[in-house]
Amino acid sequence: MSFKFQTQSCSPMISVFPKTLIATRFLSRTPTLPPKLNAIRTMSSSTQRVFQLKLDLLTGNSEWVVIEDNDNDNDHESFSQNFHQPLLATTSYLDMLNDSTRNAAFRQAIEKTITKPCHVLDIGAGTGLLSMMAARAMGEEGRVTACESYLPMVKLMKKVLRLNAMEGRVRVINKRSDELQVGLDIPARAHVLVSEILDSELLGEGLIPTLQHAHDNLLVENALTVPYRATTYGQLVESTFLWQLHDLHNNEPTVSDGIHLTPPGLGKVLSVKRQQYAMHCDPIREEIKLLSEPFKIFEFDFWKRPESHGETELCVKATNDGRVHAVVSWWVLQLDQEGTIYYSTAPRWISSPKTTSPVDWCDHWKQCVWFVPGSGISTLKGEEIHLHATHTETSISYSLDTQVPATEILNHRWTTGDLQLVLPPERAAIYGDKGWRLSMLKAVQSKLQGRGCPLCLVADDSVFLPLLVAQFSEAPHVMSLLPGLKERGLQYLQAAAHANGLARNCIEVLEKGVKQLTMHDLHQKKVDLLIAEPFYVGHDGMLPWQNLRFWRDRTTLDDILSDDAMIIPSKGILRACAVSLPDLWKSRCCLTKIEGFDHSVVNATLGACGHLPESEEGPCLPFFVWQCGEFNVLSETFDVMEFDFSKQICQCQGKSQVQFTKSGVCHGFVLWIDWVMDLQNSVVISTGPDRRYWKQGVKLLGTPRTVGPQRLSNVQTCSAVLEAFFNPLNGELKIAHDFL
Repeated sequence: MSFKFQTQSCSPMISVFPKTLIATRFLSRTPTLPPKLNAIRTMSSSTQRVFQLKLDLLTGNSEWVVIEDNDNDNDHESFSQNFHQPLLATTSYLDMLNDSTRNAAFRQAIEKTITKPCHVLDIGAGTGLLSMMAARAMGEEGRVTACESYLPMVKLMKKVLRLNAMEGRVRVINKRSDELQVGLDIPARAHVLVSEILDSELLGEGLIPTLQHAHDNLLVENALTVPYRATTYGQLVESTFLWQLHDLHNNEPTVSDGIHLTPPGLGKVLSVKRQQYAMHCDPIREEIKLLSEPFKIFEFDFWKRPESHGETELCVKATNDGRVHAVVSWWVLQLDQEGTIYYSTAPRWISSPKTTSPVDWCDHWKQCVWFVPGSGISTLKGEEIHLHATHTETSISYSLDTQVPATEILNHRWTTGDLQLVLPPERAAIYGDKGWRLSMLKAVQSKLQGRGCPLCLVADDSVFLPLLVAQFSEAPHVMSLLPGLKERGLQYLQAAAHANGLARNCIEVLEKGVKQLTMHDLHQKKVDLLIAEPFYVGHDGMLPWQNLRFWRDRTTLDDILSDDAMIIPSKGILRACAVSLPDLWKSRCCLTKIEGFDHSVVNATLGACGHLPESEEGPCLPFFVWQCGEFNVLSETFDVMEFDFSKQICQCQGKSQVQFTKSGVCHGFVLWIDWVMDLQNSVVISTGPDRRYWKQGVKLLGTPRTVGPQRLSNVQTCSAVLEAFFNPLNGELKIAHDFL
């Protein structure tokens, strides 16, 4: 085998967030700032400045956007319209502010804890909601310091404070909490800490180091805190669906294409990262077999300095026969010292005398799933399973043991250090899906039949397609770009190609991007087969049409394609259906007053839906629709437009009539792309809402509509028109709708 590769220059301090690529130097640990949503900040005597690195997902190009803090209202409005809205609308700020259960619990605990004037510190202040609650609880004499490092949110918070006449009662500091200095930023240590620096795992937003620094440097001894304590719980479960999300090695034997992505002896080369994954577990309740009662894991007290590292050993008794595939975990927040106010992220099958799951569905906090390595651990009812839990400053992990042969236990104890290539769980499940692989096999075989010795170029980050094409070509010569996987993909392909018995020199990993590729790199041959899944590293959380990067790449490569070059996929079809999504719509709807504080000023910036001018409608956002709470399809699936990959990328538009087949309240439209792999339309890979391994785009309506079939006389609307416009310059898809 011959492999060539040269790492392109890329800072290791870069990570991907929807619609943005942002330098990940932590500037604060805030509850409203997603772990990957960070920016580089500079300060001068007159202004503060953020440099935000934005990525064009069609081209891979990036540019720095400068955000400055000033009090010019006109500049602020321009910034909100031109930059804030697309960025902040992709975050969980709006969903969090619409969580009425959370808001009420914090308000009650703050009013119960802060009973006299004092100094309150709010870390990760966001829109300033908790700061305003604290100021109101104290009356006119106390003081509140609101610490928020993310400049776009600081600018928004100032507008909220101004709207609620709280500017003089809440002092805003645009810094990380661990940059605050007593005597410089705050006059004295604070008596009370209010904060909401929690993610679905509890620790991922820096709870522990934030509390450590606060207790060491910012709070008085025996300071009061809201919340008071958090406790994590877990439960052992069996679930084929969860197993398929990570165990590619044991799912591969069910496929018949002869390709082994995890060959014997290399089962650890390709796997998912050993971590907890946030996921709504209620939608798969019928696919989950509970194998234990809930058990307590860790307790974290906000009112004292926490330890950076902790371990615990638990003996969990099995309540059913089965195979432990995962640990489902959640946390319960005790907000007051007396233990009367609680908030829980438990799945709805858990009941407690103290708490229940939140009444309203929310997306900013989910349960977490830890995959038990391999095919899981078999257990019998009544058997004790030994669980070892460990926490670091930012994460919790588990290892399990039971009375099974030592060899089986060893197979369960892989470490991330052993892995050469790490995939998202959904990608691992796709690679183990025999239906998906059969579709790819049919498409490749139909293109290669009778083609002699074609030169194949794999344009995306697929590690399956180079092996598949090499396996079924008569005299294979496969080149792969691996634009995102780079060295990791190279290392994997080296091992997998050899293990699959492929000939030497059949796969070549190129060192250049599509723009730099020339005939010299292709050994003076033109490409006969250009192929992709398409799959690009970092696009897993993106909108479906952002994988049209393949179309842009195909256009860029036009000069090196042969006259009769075959393209896989041959086209993409944008498809849609009308849906009822009451839970998601409620979590994204316009804000008015939250516990008495007006937040209407944030709606346009945060991409809210409902009662806004059409020009300010919320954006289309990516979701796993199956995890979006109550969900009902109200129309037939319809085609909106096609993208023809045999031609160069161009502006596209499509328009379709929507005929409703069910009565209900329509909250919006779900959109996705079906990839047509051949010219005969016989092999189609759908990424629609019934396919749980892909995210769809969701366009919520400003105002929900009562709809139904035309034959019913008591419905408000029986049809609608959906129109879409694709811009090839930036990859944006503009969606318009009209109810008839």
